[in-house]
Amino acid sequence: MKTAVMYGAGNIGRGFIGKVFSEAGFHVIFIDVVPSVVSRLNQDHAYPVRLVSNDEIREVTVSNVSAINGLDTNAVATAISEADIMATAVGVNVLPRIIPNVAAGIEKRAASGRPLDIIICENLMDADKYLRRLLEESVTSTSRSFLDNKVGLVEASIGRMVPVMTDEMRGDNPLRVWVEPYEELPVDKDAFRNEIPPIKTLVPFSPFGFYIRRKLFIHNMGHALCAYFGWMKGYTLISEAAADKQIINMAKEAMLDVSAALHRGYGIPKEEIDANVYDLLQRFANKELRDSIPRVGKDPIRKLKSNDRLIGAALYCAEQGIDPVHIIPAIAAAFRFNPPGDNSAIEIQDYIKENGIDCAVRHYCGTNDSFTSRIVAAYREFIEI
Repeated sequence: MKTAVMYGAGNIGRGFIGKVFSEAGFHVIFIDVVPSVVSRLNQDHAYPVRLVSNDEIREVTVSNVSAINGLDTNAVATAISEADIMATAVGVNVLPRIIPNVAAGIEKRAASGRPLDIIICENLMDADKYLRRLLEESVTSTSRSFLDNKVGLVEASIGRMVPVMTDEMRGDNPLRVWVEPYEELPVDKDAFRNEIPPIKTLVPFSPFGFYIRRKLFIHNMGHALCAYFGWMKGYTLISEAAADKQIINMAKEAMLDVSAALHRGYGIPKEEIDANVYDLLQRFANKELRDSIPRVGKDPIRKLKSNDRLIGAALYCAEQGIDPVHIIPAIAAAFRFNPPGDNSAIEIQDYIKENGIDCAVRHYCGTNDSFTSRIVAAYREFIEI
């Protein structure tokens, strides 16, 4: 039987990619460092996924799965060396920590010369280049040629929304994951070293930069906008923000600005990109996901970086000749986000108190004077309201 190694048994790993692999006929080997998750996967060899929307709630069982503890480097390396395909969904900040194990697996696999494709399911621009650089620093010189020529680092665009799970949502099974029904998985068609596997939800596409920007600058930007304006209005859930006509209209206009920029940049028909915008606006309103504003807005320092969803979207629009007039207020709103326990948000608030909003925008966003002044003006308008 074909095997798929799924590095990361979290909500995306179990609720999306592992499910996709299992339904395509793969035995899915999860790698994770949470002992209770690893043991339960090996005990049950299955787990429930609950598909929730405003129209329907249903549960499916993902079967033919097992797990390996990520602290067992030899077992992980062996699994990677023997796998038919692999994916990661560990989070951008955790990615460097798994490199020694992945490198060990590549070293072990190099002896056979059999190509390996790794689908990178992380929210990061140029994730393939970042992962390749990390691996190049870790593999031996004898395996470098194998890494360069036989390991496909395949970027993916993760559009399925999965909330933070509570004990109440898990119910009688700690492995249960709630997800929205959407399960399209666009991947970089040109990056595969093996034949692209016949997985029905896989969408191979080239040039893949279009999908990466669509996900980050439309989906993630619009989602963050709802979180930051929702926070300012005192909402708790994203669905509450999406039900607010003022907020959802601001999200729509900002997302349509990016749609226009993507149309200019890639030549994809604007109606197709707009259709994704309107689909997302409906999905943001999914009450059954119970997705919280603190989760979606979490870590504003990362989200305000020049290559991330807010500043990145504004800069891309400007690059394509589109004035990001509707995105700039969302950037300003991020500087007002301050939920308890979010150390990133707390740091920003402390920086503003000590240095002022002008310096804070330059410090966290790296913007030029024109962008900085517009963001600062929008921020000060919020204070006056």
